[in-house]
Amino acid sequence: MDEVNGNGKRLPKIREIMRRQKPDSQDEESPDIDFVYADSDSLPAELSELYSYTEQPEFNLCANAWHELSSRWKLTGGWSKLSQEDRVRAVLLLLDQIELTDRQERFRGARAFLYLVQGCWEECQCDADSYALARENVKLFYNMGVFAAFLSLLNMETENNSLTSSAMHKLTVFLADSQELRMILSVLYTMTEILRTDEDTELRDQFIQELNNPVEGELLTIRLLTMVTRYCSGAAPQFPMKKVLLLLWKIILTSLGGSDELNSLKAKYREAVGLPPVKEDTVAVSQTMRAASPPASGTEIVDNGRRRRGMLGRMSKQNSLDDMGLDLDEDGDDYNEEDSGVESGFGRDSPRPLSPPPLEKENVIRSLPWTPKVRQKDIDSFLDTTRVKFVGYKLPGDQTSLTGLPPSINEGVNVLNQFVYKSLSESQIDREEEITKNPISKPESEVEQTPAEILYQAMLPGLPQYTIALLKILLAAAPTSKAKSDSINIITDVLPEEMPMTVMQSMKLGIDVNRHKEIIVKSVSGILLLLLKHFKINHIYQFEFMSQHLVFANCIPLVLKFFNQNIMAYIQSKNNIALLDFPSCVIGEQPELTTETLEVGDTSPYCWRNMFSCINLLRVLNKLTKWKHSRIMMLVVFKSAPILKRTLKVKHAMLQLYVLKLLKMQTKYLGRQWRKTNMKTMSAIYTKVRHRLNDDWAFGNDVDSRPWDFQSEECALRSAVDRFNNRRYDKSGEKRGEEADYVPVDNCINSVLGQDLELTDEFKANYEKWLEKEVFQTEIDWDQLLLYTGI
Repeated sequence: MDEVNGNGKRLPKIREIMRRQKPDSQDEESPDIDFVYADSDSLPAELSELYSYTEQPEFNLCANAWHELSSRWKLTGGWSKLSQEDRVRAVLLLLDQIELTDRQERFRGARAFLYLVQGCWEECQCDADSYALARENVKLFYNMGVFAAFLSLLNMETENNSLTSSAMHKLTVFLADSQELRMILSVLYTMTEILRTDEDTELRDQFIQELNNPVEGELLTIRLLTMVTRYCSGAAPQFPMKKVLLLLWKIILTSLGGSDELNSLKAKYREAVGLPPVKEDTVAVSQTMRAASPPASGTEIVDNGRRRRGMLGRMSKQNSLDDMGLDLDEDGDDYNEEDSGVESGFGRDSPRPLSPPPLEKENVIRSLPWTPKVRQKDIDSFLDTTRVKFVGYKLPGDQTSLTGLPPSINEGVNVLNQFVYKSLSESQIDREEEITKNPISKPESEVEQTPAEILYQAMLPGLPQYTIALLKILLAAAPTSKAKSDSINIITDVLPEEMPMTVMQSMKLGIDVNRHKEIIVKSVSGILLLLLKHFKINHIYQFEFMSQHLVFANCIPLVLKFFNQNIMAYIQSKNNIALLDFPSCVIGEQPELTTETLEVGDTSPYCWRNMFSCINLLRVLNKLTKWKHSRIMMLVVFKSAPILKRTLKVKHAMLQLYVLKLLKMQTKYLGRQWRKTNMKTMSAIYTKVRHRLNDDWAFGNDVDSRPWDFQSEECALRSAVDRFNNRRYDKSGEKRGEEADYVPVDNCINSVLGQDLELTDEFKANYEKWLEKEVFQTEIDWDQLLLYTGI
């Protein structure tokens, strides 16, 4: 000890280590996180995240382009001082400018448009003035066709083969290589975000209708997804992926709808099939719940054991009153709070008080936050088991006869029937089975062309590639991922050509890169969740088709890998420089960037986008694994329990709810010993998660199961999904005609061989290998082939 105190150089290092370990060892002292989940953050936050800090010099280029063109057209005095007629004239001139063949002149007009869409920040005194002017300009531009014009620019720029080939031959792609694309995407994103949140319902509906109609034969969502796949395959390394993903997320959110639209669609579809409306919304109920204290970590359990032994030694010398705990010191309080199992800590919302509660609280009735549910198939299984036990035979399909069963069973069945819940998915599956059994007498009715249906039809041919590309980007952006030679480089649109020369520039670039990755994770998680939720409501087999491809692409271990980090540090990270956020970085005088000014700004104890990403990924994981035994076993095989248990350190009710759901579904496979040593977690599951009657999650013991034991379920699901897709859609994803299944088969060999088949690029590139393997190396018995079989 003296040696340590005598060495002055070692003390700061020790302090740093202690400071680093504090979030892990003192989680119970961390405050509750008052994060409110929503479809997106506020408009200023969403617009500021569009721009990287390295893009700051380009803002002046946009302003200069507008000043140059306005002086050329004799529009003096600034945009805010122009009359409405002059503004309309300026927009028409700019629309002509972006249609010029000269590339430099064309993008001078695009820069001027971007400056006006940003809110003419040179003419504003504060951020609020800039947002107000931006909203006013965006409405004018949309009504005059600027959004459609920039969509044409986007199509033209993405198909520019010369830019793509030059970027592919470069060793490293930098920020300057995507300047024009970033400009176009920034205009489209800003207009989308402002129109999406506008109060004018008629204008908003018109914009949504335009997004759901194909442009040049293709939906904007599909165009952006194709850009993502081209980028991940290395065919277009210059694409600015952060802006593409942000725009894709907001286009899906706008065209399909957010949480309110999902709730209204669910109520509408349930009413159409004769089901009662859902009274409890998971997000709404979880926002009324209180966060629970986290379970004790390993070091705390060891420390508490030492405290307990010391306390018991002292208690042996005290009187009986002390033994009853009436005179406990602070150590005794800690022990009571940590080791009292169900009655304290994580099992309850707050520690048990040492004194009696006030009289007015005695009449408060504490109840579970959820109404229990039970599926009809669970009741049928319960009746079959009891009938075999008490009567000796089953009555398949009979859900009412209780003859010969004891009164307790009758009472139990009555209770179960009170809480029967039939989901929209079960109703859709029943309808599919009915169509399969009776294709002629009960054919499928005309499918309503909803936005989700239109998008699924367009996504169907390339959906596997889209999911793989999104997961590749998520893997590259995850903070736990290590740089590998075969991984994609997602920071090309944040790296400047001139690398930083000073310490301050290096710190700024480091913060910018981390912020860039966090925004990408936020957008990808939002895209995946929106697609899964809308497909599930539109048709369960559309949801299952996408879910299977996510599972095949290793989405489950990827999400677990994301959470296998110090999640509190990730949520509390401050990869933001408030002085460099747009539009603060261009309005008013800009102070010099120092270590002190780096920390000026947001004082929130959490990062909104990181909380949003974590909850979204947990919701995606829940949707992939719910009622799927083979996928639940994947959670067990990948040792998700300790990872999820560490995530419970975040004191936020909604996040904890989804973590506890994931733990609940796998407890029967973890064994009695795990349940015995994690009683606080078990108590939290009981108090926070909805009860499914007849579910033996807390008592079942199925530790010998393996994922392949449930492979038949996955195969049956896949065959049902394929049958659905083959019946309703053709290979291009278009909807089949009503009589498509009954078209005569062409048996003429000449006409079959004479059909034009479009070969894929991959097949053309490997044609010689295919020829060698399938033709030259294969022996064919022509006599057997030509033998007449009498068919």
